[in-house]
Amino acid sequence: MERAPLPDVIDFYFDFMSPFAYLAHTQLPTLASRYDFRIAYHAIDLPAAKRAAGNTAPPNVSIPVKLRYLVADMQRWARRYGVPLAFPKTLNSERLNLGLYFAADRGRAEDYLRAAWLPTWGQGGDMGSEGLISEVAQSMGWDAAEFLQFTASPEARERYALDNRDSQARGVFGAPTMMIGEEMWWGNDRLGFLEEHLAATRQDGGER
Repeated sequence: MERAPLPDVIDFYFDFMSPFAYLAHTQLPTLASRYDFRIAYHAIDLPAAKRAAGNTAPPNVSIPVKLRYLVADMQRWARRYGVPLAFPKTLNSERLNLGLYFAADRGRAEDYLRAAWLPTWGQGGDMGSEGLISEVAQSMGWDAAEFLQFTASPEARERYALDNRDSQARGVFGAPTMMIGEEMWWGNDRLGFLEEHLAATRQDGGER
């Protein structure tokens, strides 16, 4: 059953494979805090979200002319935000995505996203590597073996499947997607519009 959106919450839909989700998240927590909103984190399978929406185009990495532009554009945004950006060795993001629920159960989803994105899109590491995933867990102060075991568990997969079903039911077709109720903003370059909405919401004294 689809879960009802909560007031004063930004639902953030991401896949660790998305560079623009990485870039957006370098700004989103500060933006949310500025207007006294909290963030609810939802990991999604980005290729599956695209297919569910009817987007059967080939991935960007297989279109050289588009990829060249996207890399240049990512670098522009990274320079604007003053954050590092390096293309990861692979985009095998599933186990890091599954790790979200381990972090969420400990109230540390925001910290986990930062910790996982630093060695991947921040430093160009292999996001599918058990070594890198173990290092992320250790940087969070967790037992790496316990974390790896969780990311391979039926529980993690069930929760991931639920997030994917819910996101598709709400019309999420890409990452990053930010939603407040039925209002949607897709893409790092829509943070400005999101901020306008947050400011108007607070000016009106409540939820729009």
